[in-house]
Amino acid sequence: MSRIRALDRYVFSEFWKIFMATALGFPVLVNVIDVTDNLDKYINQKLSIGRIALSYVYWLPDSMFMVLPAAVLFATVFAIGGFTRHSEIAAAKASGISFFRFIAPIFVGAVVATLLGLALAELAPITNKKRMDILQGARGRSVATDRYNFAYAADGGRVYKIGGLHVNEGGIDGIVIERKGKDADYPSYVLSAVDARNTPGRGWMLHKGAMHVIPDTMRNTTYEFDSLTDRHFVEAPKQLTLSQKAPTDMGFRELGRFITSMERSGAEVNELRVERMLKLAIPVTSMVIFLFGASLATSNQRGGAAYGVGLSLATTVVFLMLIQLTKAIGGKGMIPADFAAWLPSIIFGTLGLVMFSRVRS
Repeated sequence: MSRIRALDRYVFSEFWKIFMATALGFPVLVNVIDVTDNLDKYINQKLSIGRIALSYVYWLPDSMFMVLPAAVLFATVFAIGGFTRHSEIAAAKASGISFFRFIAPIFVGAVVATLLGLALAELAPITNKKRMDILQGARGRSVATDRYNFAYAADGGRVYKIGGLHVNEGGIDGIVIERKGKDADYPSYVLSAVDARNTPGRGWMLHKGAMHVIPDTMRNTTYEFDSLTDRHFVEAPKQLTLSQKAPTDMGFRELGRFITSMERSGAEVNELRVERMLKLAIPVTSMVIFLFGASLATSNQRGGAAYGVGLSLATTVVFLMLIQLTKAIGGKGMIPADFAAWLPSIIFGTLGLVMFSRVRS
């Protein structure tokens, strides 16, 4: 038993070293390319080297999130390939350990990568916001002074639906604020007002409106008001223009609340639904891609390391292209949005299972 545990630790450590090198190496390479292309712009914005470096540190969770399946693929192919070249798998089989049992720690590594991906999916929106605060805060560029008929996803699960925003005047014409609650102690509510005015340092004053408190599906208490100060409405007029959240800047639950609010307004939300489900589908693909990578690794010895690199890169490119294709198709409503997000995993999972079943144990 101790011999098996030592073997498991060895197999896992070899996989994990390659996985981490790939999961960090690809994003760092992308960061280096991006900073090379944009360094002049950052200097013109008078950003310090420290602030530039910090913005790229904040970008790492988002860039790592997309490459996790590729990192699992590379680590699986090269770890198993190395074991095969050094006859370690043959020695394990001679000792009565099957191929499937031998690579079980690699599957555990793929599960850990999936959990890491789910964590990054929630962390990335936070760090993306910090990165944009650094870059947008230094731009000092002019923004549109008026904006009409848009929704803004704020913190705390709140969504603002704004009829007209006037930045220079610090005013809003027609606003609805929605918050999704949990229970009677933290109820949902809908706050609507004819207009709102912003006073620097004091926040927003809403005029002539009503607040509907909805603790559950059976109750709805309405309060009318002539004026009201919403202490949670802390965004300045300019921020409502510059810092509107993109789907990548919202976590799974927050994006779900935003989609629900947009649906009530009759907006098209297929693209948002695909983006939301990809926050789950991409991490789970790490386990799916393990099957594909293990099958590839058993056939890459004919061309050595170069063959393995080529297969891994080609598979990664096809996977990423498939995600973009299904995202576009799902966004247009040609297939259900949730299904579109999972389709690449289904395709690769099916191929992986077929190939994996043919591997000799």
